[in-house]
Amino acid sequence: MVNRTATVTGGHNRHPSSQARAHASEDTTPVTARRFPRQVYEVGAEPDPRFTLANERTFLAWIRTALALIAGGVALEALALPIQPTLRRSASIILLLFDLAVPLLAWVIWGAVGRALRQGRPLPGSKVALPVAAGVSLAGVLILLGTVLH
Repeated sequence: MVNRTATVTGGHNRHPSSQARAHASEDTTPVTARRFPRQVYEVGAEPDPRFTLANERTFLAWIRTALALIAGGVALEALALPIQPTLRRSASIILLLFDLAVPLLAWVIWGAVGRALRQGRPLPGSKVALPVAAGVSLAGVLILLGTVLH
């Protein structure tokens, strides 16, 4: 039979007073009480970590999309592109406004998906994809018109 105490502590028995200190310093607060945001983690049961991590990756993908929208909006104004100035500026502003909305919408969806996973409910639909598609399409139309009218 294996001596589990010796195996866990590297072959040495810990001194009783060090064991008491280690036990006293342990945080007994439930993990869910320490996690943010509470409205996500206080409901339901812990889901399969693969689903939680997939939800996190989707959130991060929307953050990368927001960064790309910033880059596009700034590039339209920073580069001297041969586009009608009013339409170029309008397209740039649209991209930058959608950049402000995407992270907020992504956060809301991340939380809703997290709660649904924890409660075993169907996942909510995306509230980010359609606005982003519409905004990018509108900016594209303005850029196209600005190029043609220049």
